[in-house]
Amino acid sequence: MNRRNFINTSVLAGSSVLASGALASCGGKPKSKLSKSERTEKMQVAFDFFSRGPYNAPKVQMAKELGVKYAVAGVLNPRQLGLPEGTNSWDLESLQATVKAYEEQGLRFCVVEGPPTLGSRTKLALEGRDEEISNFIKFMHNLSKVGVKVICYNWMPEIGWFRTTNERESRGGSLVTGFDIEDATNLPINRLEREFSADEMWANLDYFMKAVVPEAEKAGVLLALHPDDPPIPMVRGISRILTSADNLERAINLYKSHVNGLTLCQGCCATMGEDIPATIKRFAGRFFFVHFRDVKGTRNNFEEVWHDDGITNMYAAMKTYYEIGFDGPIRPDHVPTMVGEDNSNPSYGLLGNLFAIGYMRGLMEAADEEVNG
Repeated sequence: MNRRNFINTSVLAGSSVLASGALASCGGKPKSKLSKSERTEKMQVAFDFFSRGPYNAPKVQMAKELGVKYAVAGVLNPRQLGLPEGTNSWDLESLQATVKAYEEQGLRFCVVEGPPTLGSRTKLALEGRDEEISNFIKFMHNLSKVGVKVICYNWMPEIGWFRTTNERESRGGSLVTGFDIEDATNLPINRLEREFSADEMWANLDYFMKAVVPEAEKAGVLLALHPDDPPIPMVRGISRILTSADNLERAINLYKSHVNGLTLCQGCCATMGEDIPATIKRFAGRFFFVHFRDVKGTRNNFEEVWHDDGITNMYAAMKTYYEIGFDGPIRPDHVPTMVGEDNSNPSYGLLGNLFAIGYMRGLMEAADEEVNG
């Protein structure tokens, strides 16, 4: 059975069927010609390309050598693509040029992570919110036209994912990021110099979903909401609401739809204290993208770790993805900075990704054997 036939016979209904059909254009070849990794990888193993995108020559070359065929990234800057002045990142021309740039490197651009025209105006209900949402809707429809069907977005305005250190020593002297609530309590308030309550953040998310999800249904685009990182009540005066599995459930139920789901970030869910295999089962069919990583500690005090050195049973997690029939994109996330690397881009070094892909492939091969025989 080739990959397309596997996708079309997925055991999941509803959103999984849509996700599979939307991503089937990534293609396949007869099983007899597949490598071992292609036979056992039921998911689309991807690299992130946040730094210089497809022009990051070492990472592109590493992807080719490792057999990683899928790319997760933002939309490239229209100026970087040589497009005319006035072209926006959400315009069709920008998306076509971005997809082409990856295709020229032998990569399939499958997930937009960090979409354009979705910022503080929308998330904090500031002036210009409706214009920003209108542009986001245009972006979704244009994205569908170029064959990219998954958008990973978050509800963490102004600050994004946050750590109190990027230089915590880990195994063998490698460097990881860490968070300690004690170091985050007396930080300056956000640039808007006011607090935003949890009720406001829920209302803003509800407003966004009611405007956007119906249009995502028309476009056939999957909205994959990322949990808050770290999952604490507030960062610099801005409340965080996606801090538990129950709250993630509440969020996607604001507008129930087969296109409205999650990015299952294992590290975030682990710091929440959630059991990862149980969380995977709970949201089966309602997540469209996976961040495969792990941590040590709790939501108030934790550090990133090597993929084989955290609190999660990573094999049990991988096996659960196979058991529920997940066949969407998955990427290693937040890797250590290793010997010979500078730490200018913490969590996104090359060598840590090399280890992570090898580790994931081993788990996949074993999980496929146990689940599928």
